[in-house]
Amino acid sequence: MDASNTTTPGRSANCTHLAHIDCPGGGQVWVEGTTLYIGHMRNPSGTTIVDVADPRKPKIIARIDVPDGWHSHKVRVSGDIMIVNHEKLGQDGDRDFGGGLAVYDVSKPAEPKMISKWVTGGRGVHRYDFDGRYAYISPTAEGYIGNIVMILDLVDPANPVEVGRWWIPGQHAAGGEDYPWDNWTSPRCHHPIRRGNRLYVSYWHHGLFILDISDMSKPKAIAAVNTSPAFPHPTHTCLPFKEPIKGRDIMIVADEDVAKLWPAPPAFTWVYDITVETLPTPIATWQVPGLDTDGAPQPPMTGCHQPSERFAGTVIPFAWFAQGLRLVDFADPFAPKEVGHFLPDTPTGSERPSSNDVTIDSRGLIYLVDRIHGVDIIETNAF
Repeated sequence: MDASNTTTPGRSANCTHLAHIDCPGGGQVWVEGTTLYIGHMRNPSGTTIVDVADPRKPKIIARIDVPDGWHSHKVRVSGDIMIVNHEKLGQDGDRDFGGGLAVYDVSKPAEPKMISKWVTGGRGVHRYDFDGRYAYISPTAEGYIGNIVMILDLVDPANPVEVGRWWIPGQHAAGGEDYPWDNWTSPRCHHPIRRGNRLYVSYWHHGLFILDISDMSKPKAIAAVNTSPAFPHPTHTCLPFKEPIKGRDIMIVADEDVAKLWPAPPAFTWVYDITVETLPTPIATWQVPGLDTDGAPQPPMTGCHQPSERFAGTVIPFAWFAQGLRLVDFADPFAPKEVGHFLPDTPTGSERPSSNDVTIDSRGLIYLVDRIHGVDIIETNAF
């Protein structure tokens, strides 16, 4: 096994490997009950559905493909409804396929049935949150520059309806807004996450926003923070804890170790205190111990990528690109600490792993997907 750019001794700590699912590289994993859903990075593989009732013997039960020029690398499920994204890859492929969000009936997971497709203009939908009725998405849209925030109502899955949208002033070119970023990267919503009547929105090199969605038809910004260009990595995920920690309202903000504005050491995760939500305040950071020894630039996809958006308590699993799975405890939000890790095998033909996403199920099992191939199922007693 090649462990280049891996600084923690040993392949694992406080983790037990149960099984590996050999399938094309994935962008997102999600578990509903005892069914695992994998969104893939590259066509023709779109979505793979796996029975994990016996996590030591996972069984692939269905697969949905997508045509050339598109991918379907994100998947979320609630109850019997699965939604997957359709997003353009490059300039080639079937232009008639169209970007958007596909809605499936997965009441029989081995027999997924498309119910509808909500189509957007431009490249399509990137990442999103889904609570069983509303989808909080990051689509491209006609007349706008870059991805924006949009809320879809799926109370009737056969007829998704837009109920609200929000964008940074300047994105709405068709609305005559002045564009102020000629000397900066274009704005791009990565994805919103809902908690209560708030959306916590990552906006790439334009930072983070907290939106009030008490009126979903009129989302309203109540806070904004941007760490670029002082720190060159894009803001990827804004993940609030469900309950206060030490009496404080805490949000994890993960930067992604790609698209660096300038050569830099690996990306890390921030800890924000949002007790006063109009003034998000960074109170700590966390990096894999020893990964950044001297501040020297390192290759992309060495550091942080994505925290699990499903978690319990104060321990959050992270997909940390070349560093695999990292289990980080934020019980003391001013001093987060690692309580476990797992480094997957290096895929054939690659120099190192590329852990892209992670989730947990109701049994506390962890599912870690690699960009190149497959999913590892991991057990831990860290929760």
